[in-house]
Amino acid sequence: MKSYPGYTRKPFYYETDKMGIIHHSNYIRWFEEARVDLLEFTGYPFERIEREGIIVPVLGVSSTYKEMVRFGDEVLIHPIISKYTGTRLNFEYQVINLATETITTLGTSEHCFMSSESNRLVHLKRQHPILHQLFMEYYKTNEEA
Repeated sequence: MKSYPGYTRKPFYYETDKMGIIHHSNYIRWFEEARVDLLEFTGYPFERIEREGIIVPVLGVSSTYKEMVRFGDEVLIHPIISKYTGTRLNFEYQVINLATETITTLGTSEHCFMSSESNRLVHLKRQHPILHQLFMEYYKTNEEA
């Protein structure tokens, strides 16, 4: 499987605070953008998942800030699948300043798969084997790295 290169982003001015650094709340949005971009990269975009009647709610999210990101910086966000069970999916994130090549932020998010009709857990292996295989391949790739 082709390796995902990460999601590159330049912060917008409105994402900064009075000190000229990116406000902490924006990193949660960036994590989501990176997840959506990863799915697009795999050829199984989020829109397709939703069309197939699956919702992927966020169960938890965390972020640890190591260095500041400022307006004008360019960052690379690596969403890494850290756990996949068939009903749950966890990510770890690394935000890297491309100019300094330093990790500025670490994050996590936890998700599950639910039916949009019944709001019950979906077991991808049984109900959506193609999507299950996709997540398994990326999970195994991350485990081996």
